Amino acid sequence: MTFDLVIRGGTIVTASDVTKADLGIRDGRIAAIAEHIADGERVIDATGRLVLPGGIDAHCHLDQPQAPGLASKGAKMADGFRSGSISAAFGGTTTIVPFCVQHRGTSLTAAVDDYHRRAEGQSVTDYAFHLIVSDPTPAVLGQELPALIRRGHTSLKVYMTYDAMQLSDRQILDVFETAREEKAVMLIHAENHEMIGWLADRLEKQGRTKPVAHATSRPLAVEREATHRAVTLAEIAGVPLVIVHVSGGDPLEEIRRARARGHVVIAETCPQYLLLTEADLEMPDMLGAKAMCSPPPRDTAAQAALWQGIEDGTIDIFNSDHAPYCFDQDGKLKAGPAASFRAIANGIPGLETRLPILFSEGVVKGRIDLPRFVALTATNNAKLYGLHPQKGTIAVGADADLAIWDPEKRVTITNDILHHNVDYTPFEGLEIQGWPETMVSRGEVIVENRELKAAPGRGRFLTQKTSSAWKTREINAWI
Repeated sequence: MTFDLVIRGGTIVTASDVTKADLGIRDGRIAAIAEHIADGERVIDATGRLVLPGGIDAHCHLDQPQAPGLASKGAKMADGFRSGSISAAFGGTTTIVPFCVQHRGTSLTAAVDDYHRRAEGQSVTDYAFHLIVSDPTPAVLGQELPALIRRGHTSLKVYMTYDAMQLSDRQILDVFETAREEKAVMLIHAENHEMIGWLADRLEKQGRTKPVAHATSRPLAVEREATHRAVTLAEIAGVPLVIVHVSGGDPLEEIRRARARGHVVIAETCPQYLLLTEADLEMPDMLGAKAMCSPPPRDTAAQAALWQGIEDGTIDIFNSDHAPYCFDQDGKLKAGPAASFRAIANGIPGLETRLPILFSEGVVKGRIDLPRFVALTATNNAKLYGLHPQKGTIAVGADADLAIWDPEKRVTITNDILHHNVDYTPFEGLEIQGWPETMVSRGEVIVENRELKAAPGRGRFLTQKTSSAWKTREINAWI
């Protein structure tokens, strides 16, 4: 039996096992896993390498339309699907799930159609869309959203902050109700909008407008309260809930308490919360804007709490929250070189550095083992967002999405080695051990020897099935 591609001699890692075996790939899928596979039109020698499922980054922002009142503050995103997917591929990721944003006063269906146009012919990796609901009108809730969920958009996001995105508790419940009826999984950005506004007003009156004031205006208590309220709303409506970008121990405790009461609450964190702190926002000459994201980076105690959550299983998924704004007049400095923190785009780049950072800081430093690394970065995302077993694992019949890692390779992260269109990385100078050297997507080698081998547009749109969060158990609602 001849295979299109054989990967020989590597150590295969899944979310449950580590084993040395060969892989045989045919027609874009894994066709055989065996101690020795002889035949292949092409053979890749993976001796001394790890063979991992291609990463899934299920929290990234690409080519979102500019608009005031958003996290972008009207700034232009530097990455579209082409540069974003290329950056992802070089960093070990073969599937991305960015956000399709509905702006108020517009149709959600039209937003999805527009996002398909933006992605068409661009991506080198496969992709799906989360839907962001910012205007839950009767037409959206009663017609558009159910139809889109049935078409395979089974993950939805709502915001508790930002002027143009924030929903009231009642509106959140309305969206949750539709999600329950259609078996969609909900993501939520949990920060208390009124608290942020109250604090920001007072900081500006005191003349405290530099980037570090962004962190001061969004203390951990803002996230803690909103997390408590979000899980309570989900409890009332009876839906599984993903708390995205958890930044410290207090919201994690709210998640643990909700789980102890029997509720399905999933926790996500991101590299910036493990490596950056509020001190990074204090850099001179507005350079602190390069570390501005929401929630903001905290302190070393928050980092320790997050590592504990990763180690004990409270944190389920690890994504980048890639939000690509250059440090220029179109991006972070759109409102001027001395703008108030309230006018600076929130978000930092991270698609390419996500996996190497967790591998180096987690696996190499002994905080997590290899199966836990795979679960956090690929398998759990695939299950949660309705892409498993096609994606996120190494198994016969699964798509041959693979990352061949050199676990010993040492790299110093500098922006000039990365492939995004952003003019900086917040992780400049970070020394890493472990790096993906060959990437395979549906059986096609797309990155090899630090060269792109794939043509933009080869990536396919993925329809999502029902989330594992719904399959685990029936979730009770109050009504």
